[in-house]
Amino acid sequence: MNAESFLVEQNKVLHNLYKDLLLKGWMTTTTGEEGWNSKLQEAQSKLDSYYADSKRFEEVKYLLQSNKVNSIEERELKDLYNNMFKNQLTEEERTKSSSLKKQLVHLFNTFRPKIDEKLVTNNDIRNILSHSQDEMERKKAWIASKQIGKEVQSLLIELVKQRNKEAELLGFKNFYEMSYQTQELDVQSIFELFQRLIKLSDEAYRRIKEEIDEEISKELVCKTKDIKPWYYTDPFFQEAPPIKGFNPNVFYKEKKLEEIADATFESLGLNIKDILNRSDLYPRKDKYPYGYCTNMGRDAKPRVLLNIDSTDFWMSAILHEFGHAVYDKYINKNLSFILRRPSHTLTTEGVAMFFGRMNRFPSWLHRFLGIKDSSIQTLTPIILKLSKRDMLVSMRWYLTFVFFEKELYENPDQDLNKKWWELVEKIQFIKPPDVTHYPDWASKMHFSLAPVSYQNYILGELMASQIKNYIETNLSKDLFNPLVGEYLIKNCFHDGAQFDWNHLIQRMTGELLTPDFFVEEFIR
Repeated sequence: MNAESFLVEQNKVLHNLYKDLLLKGWMTTTTGEEGWNSKLQEAQSKLDSYYADSKRFEEVKYLLQSNKVNSIEERELKDLYNNMFKNQLTEEERTKSSSLKKQLVHLFNTFRPKIDEKLVTNNDIRNILSHSQDEMERKKAWIASKQIGKEVQSLLIELVKQRNKEAELLGFKNFYEMSYQTQELDVQSIFELFQRLIKLSDEAYRRIKEEIDEEISKELVCKTKDIKPWYYTDPFFQEAPPIKGFNPNVFYKEKKLEEIADATFESLGLNIKDILNRSDLYPRKDKYPYGYCTNMGRDAKPRVLLNIDSTDFWMSAILHEFGHAVYDKYINKNLSFILRRPSHTLTTEGVAMFFGRMNRFPSWLHRFLGIKDSSIQTLTPIILKLSKRDMLVSMRWYLTFVFFEKELYENPDQDLNKKWWELVEKIQFIKPPDVTHYPDWASKMHFSLAPVSYQNYILGELMASQIKNYIETNLSKDLFNPLVGEYLIKNCFHDGAQFDWNHLIQRMTGELLTPDFFVEEFIR
């Protein structure tokens, strides 16, 4: 079979498998019904079986090695190869890791932490860390947030070792390295970039961290040198505490966020009305409580699930998720199914982050919320301070996570909690507590359920800054201009996955991905 006829068949089969899977995923998250969840698992099993087919995988390898394919066919075959490679295991091996992951999902979904033997929710814990001035109450809440770590640690380490075993069977040193290769990422060059980012942001982050610690010392009446991890408003310090006396939620009182988002995208010449009509935006019983965008079979008809209320958080979320959605919508419909997707997870994250930051732009607040010029002048330094503070705190958290995750897969038998706190202190500048009651690192569910994905958030943030800089330097100082939408469609969305992520960024901005523009925007 030649490449053309082979790929026609694979595109047809995959289109049907993904369309079925994504529809059932949508029904599961919008209804919460167990019947739909069972159908979703069946659809996922069918897709997994397709990718596990060894005969089909051999055909893919043969065609890639034949030197008889054009550049487009090569991209399609590489996509198939990367998805199939990691599934070339015996059914017994695949079942082991999926069973362990299923057990971990159940534990994270059902576990309830306790404070003084009283069951509490994660929202209860966050509320205490956000508002309590009682040091002991804060400590108990923080410790409670880590209790799940003890429940999942042994199972999670077993899963890490099983993933490593699977990777070794496929010829890799460990699961982490295999995951990077199948995501078209190079471990060495990516971590060199991360090391550079740490170095470039150290001084600015230290100033921000000292400023936050000074605010905490005044609020909780303590010395900055005595601040413990539970003095921060987030259990992992992945979010900066709010600036005292400034509440951006007041901007959105009695406003419809979807109307603001619609006006924002329309100003760029990007129509989201059809996506809004297909989406599910407000909370209700049994609905998935977070947010995501789904491309629903890559037929240019994406939809978004959210649970919005009139707050700054959800304004950013709706802009972010509809950033994903416009990317999906404007991909060339004539591309094959395999290529009718974003170039990479990091490129769709980069675009979504570009839009999700807009509610921190004074020009956006003026234009879409109607805040007067005189008020904008007063607000601008506060907004810019908040933006830099939020970004640097979250970035240092991302970096802590990825450096630890790499260590986790390279040596799961080391003292992991010791290594965790070494990295937290080195990267986030947070002193470890005198005694840790639990394996604190394991309480972050992403180690269990979304392995080797956090690097895409870091790279996406860098891409968002690089796009913004290019637009303002070469197209328009005013981001809310149809030229911007036209640029994104032509230079990013339309090409789908025809180009690898770094080639796409170079085509968009004239440079390979670099931290320089992120540094210029948030550090200098």
